[in-house]
Amino acid sequence: MKPRRFGYGYGYGYGRVRRAAALLLLLLLCLCLSSLFLLPPGNSKVAFLFIARNRLPLELVWDAFFRGDKEGRFSILVHSRPGFVLTRATTRSRFFYNRQVNDSIQVDWGEASMITAERILLSHALKDPLNDRFVFVSDSCVPLYNFSYTYDYIMSSSTSFVDSFADTKAGRYNPRMDPVIPVENWRKGSQWAVLIKKHAEVVVDDEVVLPEFQKHCRRRPLPEFWRDWDRPIPAEAWKAHNCIPDEHYVQTLLAQSGLEEELTRRSVTHSAWDLSASKDRERRGWHPVTYKVSDATTRLIKSIKDIDNIYYETENRREWCTSNGKPAPCFLFARKFTRGAGLKLLDSSLIASK
Repeated sequence: MKPRRFGYGYGYGYGRVRRAAALLLLLLLCLCLSSLFLLPPGNSKVAFLFIARNRLPLELVWDAFFRGDKEGRFSILVHSRPGFVLTRATTRSRFFYNRQVNDSIQVDWGEASMITAERILLSHALKDPLNDRFVFVSDSCVPLYNFSYTYDYIMSSSTSFVDSFADTKAGRYNPRMDPVIPVENWRKGSQWAVLIKKHAEVVVDDEVVLPEFQKHCRRRPLPEFWRDWDRPIPAEAWKAHNCIPDEHYVQTLLAQSGLEEELTRRSVTHSAWDLSASKDRERRGWHPVTYKVSDATTRLIKSIKDIDNIYYETENRREWCTSNGKPAPCFLFARKFTRGAGLKLLDSSLIASK
């Protein structure tokens, strides 16, 4: 009886199995790479970075806004006072549970601590690789449109939205910043920016511009007599150097980094400064007007939504607002609203809806 021969048949079958396994492995590798580098737009997230004192007075407004997303296209981080924790006892919205950063600092208005808080938020947000846009949000801010419209508006632009213009007024730029920050790179604008990931990384990695701001950009104390609307402000009160760090830092840093061509140089957050001459003493000073319940009307929201261009006097520049290449409202958010005003707008379906 002849012995059975396995050599050819066994080797041939084994080779086929090995080739099939190699092809399967290659296919799986291609699928993994495509998931990493060809992520569909829906997988990219917008990080909402809230700067708050303690609680979030407009949490229910934002709760309604975030409930409009069914695809997990956002993340939330909150910077509030050290030790404050967002739990069922401190917020009525599940979206904010434990979303506070654990290394927050005490923030004082008009001080460099505000830009440090912004950097802390960005550093945490950048840990999530799916976060692709970074929106700074005030605790007195409301969304004007629903989530889908807001998301599409922000993601359709490859640029950051940063209110930035040449600051020609004397007293803001401190000559001691030169030559690290030359005056031609000095910019001013609103701190409520929307950054692309590249620019968020520039802010977090900065070790040059920030120290200059900490040393040489400080606000002048607000005069005690500012509420006396019927008395002129003495001229000598305005002679001291006055610099509000959060109104200059991101703008100046990006200009200094040669990145202004990558910006849409306007904010998407509306603030009203044109009532500073009001006889209402609570509406005067260096802060934008705060809208109360009586102000929260259809007319107000429509007037903000109807704005389609912004004029920058110091540069003789007019920004016509667009989204995805088409004319669009300039603003997605608005501030400053009291809790009562925000809830009234929400109940009337005037905000957080298309």
